Amino acid sequence: MDYLISLAQQPAAWAALATLIAMEVVLGIDNLIFISILTNKLPPHQQERGRRIGIGLALILRLALLGTVAFIVQLTQPLFTLFDHGFSWRDLILVAGGLFLVWKATKEIHHHVDPTPEGDMFDGKGATIGFSAAIGQILMLDLVFSIDSIITAVGMTEHIPIMFIAVIVAVAVMLLAANPLANFIQRNPTVVMLALGFLLMIGMTLIAEGFGAHVPKGYIYAAMAFSALVEGLNMLARRARARRGNA
Repeated sequence: MDYLISLAQQPAAWAALATLIAMEVVLGIDNLIFISILTNKLPPHQQERGRRIGIGLALILRLALLGTVAFIVQLTQPLFTLFDHGFSWRDLILVAGGLFLVWKATKEIHHHVDPTPEGDMFDGKGATIGFSAAIGQILMLDLVFSIDSIITAVGMTEHIPIMFIAVIVAVAVMLLAANPLANFIQRNPTVVMLALGFLLMIGMTLIAEGFGAHVPKGYIYAAMAFSALVEGLNMLARRARARRGNA
């Protein structure tokens, strides 16, 4: 208790907490977009429950990983060298998660472009997905994003309570934003394609990070924000044309 009181009296601790919360919220955008797109494919009565379970799993994983910080840090130790790059468990997890995101986003884009594919590598059985399959895929990506998030948090502060608070606040923000974001994506089909494009970019970024090519997150999120702004202007233009047509 004395440690927590002492920590609360340090301005640097509050600054670290604010910075870490902002970082966790930004990193959570990737996870939230994936959860929103995936749960929108569930039957309507299961969508909200799927989002809550998916985000709940993200919180459980992050808190569990924070309890094993010493082990998580060891995931950055090289296991073998390939192409002059020392691959660690973190690198392998990032590459696997990135490949999964690229595959999933490509499959969804293919489904939207050609809703009745036949005889190819993509499964076009329909727009819905089983609840267990959705939760399994969310859990897999939760693990990837959680490990990356915790390793980043460890690099920013050495105080475990600050990490716990930042993770809980960030996941609470995700929980509040989940339904509005999913409903917005559902109502605007063009936003679905934009979000899938984001997932492709995030997947390629994870693969690049796994191979040792650091991509500044600021560039990624600036590109996403600019693309979202352009799409927002397009939506306003379409609505204006629709109003003029009804006038």
